[in-house]
Order: sequence, then C-alpha cells, then structure tokens
Amino acid sequence: MQKIGILGGGQLGRMLLQAAADFVVDTYVLENDPGCPAAHLCHHFVQGDIRNFDDVYNFGKGLDALTIEIESVNVDALDALEKEGVRVYPKPAAIRTIKNKILQKTFYKDHEIPSPSFIITNSQAEVRSRKDLLPAVHKLGEGGYDGRGVEVLRKEEDLDKAFDQPAVLETMVEIEKEIAITVAKNDQGELTLFPAVEMLFDQKLNLLDFQLSPARIDKQVLWKAEAMAQKVVEKLNSPGLFAVELFIDRTGNVWVNETAPRVHNSGHHTIEANYCSQYHMLLRILMQLPLGNTAPIIPSSIVNILGAPGYQGEAKYEGLDEVLKMDNVFVHLYGKTMTKPGRKMGHVTILSQEPQELIFKANKIKNILKVMA
Repeated sequence: MQKIGILGGGQLGRMLLQAAADFVVDTYVLENDPGCPAAHLCHHFVQGDIRNFDDVYNFGKGLDALTIEIESVNVDALDALEKEGVRVYPKPAAIRTIKNKILQKTFYKDHEIPSPSFIITNSQAEVRSRKDLLPAVHKLGEGGYDGRGVEVLRKEEDLDKAFDQPAVLETMVEIEKEIAITVAKNDQGELTLFPAVEMLFDQKLNLLDFQLSPARIDKQVLWKAEAMAQKVVEKLNSPGLFAVELFIDRTGNVWVNETAPRVHNSGHHTIEANYCSQYHMLLRILMQLPLGNTAPIIPSSIVNILGAPGYQGEAKYEGLDEVLKMDNVFVHLYGKTMTKPGRKMGHVTILSQEPQELIFKANKIKNILKVMA
C-alpha cells in the first residue's frame, strides 16, 4: 500500500482525504493543530510545523509521495527528501518559484508568458518614489495568502498601505473577467485541463465570492487562456496539479495573474460537477495512476461560506436548514469550530443547466447562510 503525505491540515487536505477514501492508500498529515479540519480523516496524524526543516524531513522519510495544501512549506526539506527518492508533487523547484511572488513574476517574464508588467520593490520608500506607476497592485514577496499580502494602490494617499519589505509592484489591469484553469500533469508528462471557471470576487476581502463553471467567455479568448495555462505548467517542468489564475482585460487580452501549485478554491465544484474531481485527479497523480476525465457533467456555481463581519468565536450556522432544503445544492462544511470575519468555513456547490439559476441561487444562498458566533 502506498504511503501518501500531505503538508498542511486545512480544508484542502480534508477534501483530498475524503477523496482518498476511494483508493487503497495509507494517508499521513503534518500540521501544528491536532484539531485541524483534516486531522481525524487521515490514517496517521503527525503534529509539527510545515515550515520547519526537521519536522518536514522527518515526516517525509519513508513515505512514497508528498504533496502540499499551502505554499508556505520548508522547500529545503522537500529538496532533501526528493534526493532520497521520495516523490514530491509538485517538485520543490516549482514550489520555490511559485511561493515567492518576485520569483513567480520573474518566471513569467523569462518565459514570455503575458502577465501584468511589474517592478520589484524592497521598501515603502521605494514604492513612494514610483508613484508614477499608480494605480498599481502591491504584492508581498512571501507570506501572502487568501487576500492577505495584497494591497491595491490607486492614488497617492494609498501609499501608506504599501509593504515595507520585498514585494512586487504590478501595473493594474482593467479587468473584464477573472478566470481560473486547473491543469493536471503526471510523471510521464501527460497533461490535461479542467474547463475554465469564472470568478467573482468580494472586493473588500479580496476573496472569491462565488464562481461559475464553465466560464462565459468567447472561444478565441478561451483558447488563448488555455494555451497560456498549459505553457505555465510545461515551463514549471513538474508533475502535479496547478490552478492558473488569469485576467481578461476589456480589449480581450489575457494575462496570467498567479499560479497555485496545489488543489484550489476555484476547483471545489469538480467534486459534484465533473467526472473526475481535482482531488481525485491529484490522488491519481500522487499514486501514478492514469489521469481522469476533466469534462463537466453539468454547469455549476460555488458560494464560499465566510465568517460574518463582527463575529468571532464558536461558529454557529444561521440559515443552514433552509439551504439544505434546496434542490441540486451541496453543502461542504470544513469542520472549523471557531469563526472570525472572512474566514473560510465551507462552500456550497450549485448544479443547474441554466446560468441564470446558478447566479440566482448563489446570491440567495449568500444572503441566507451566515456564520455567526
């Protein structure tokens, strides 16, 4: 039986383990918090810090394959494990490139992958000296996640929000649509794409509000986006699952925003809406099984269940019964006992052949389902 390890025990690890129940596999999780969402679903839980060399190295020794559910892992330990024969997905070199926004943006530039133009800044003073570049987006080099580590600088008064450490100052694109394409690649170099999804963001929290799949975009634009997503993964030169986020501007140009080297929020709908989910796909890659069928069974939408503003403490779900009574609606709660404003507590997937019904139900659920304390 193969031994598969996951670095991180959040909701992505939880859903990967739910899919792993369909395979004959021995699962391991490394996470600091023994009460994390994934802890009770794995065969072996190891308490430790995914950023610590010794914890990651000792966890990975003796495993067949390792993957991540968050980028902030100790890549040096993964390098050492890979040299000793542990299969790491994606490869440590790919994680190292992606986890640092400066390296990631430089990677796009070096490989001529269209991405908004940028400069590297090392201090807030440096950003102030380049106010001619406003409006712009300032992205922290390392440590940003789920909307944190990104500041929109529209005018001079916003410069107080600029980071006083290494970061990327990126030209703001006039965005018409944001889409994401998940790409799967196995050890043999075979590659397959999930259909593009359209993402609608909560502008205040900079978090995914809800999304539609497949994306409502012109075929020519879609082909361009798919070619770019495929090029990103090919140039990363690594097997694994990658979520490539892209912008479509008002003139139909496509730009790569950023890449996640793992299962991703934009692929949750695939659990119910596609023949092979992103989680089953990653397990196939980890276990060196054939790639799955990415085709959609039916159009879908996702609503994120976020902690309500003004509430912090033990989570209470208001409106859950009403949502559970709806047809073709699937509720996923992540098992987090404590809520705080904007925290991802779960998601709801909606299935329908009618895009208008997907949007209507998504908005209805957003208004009904609240996480209070």
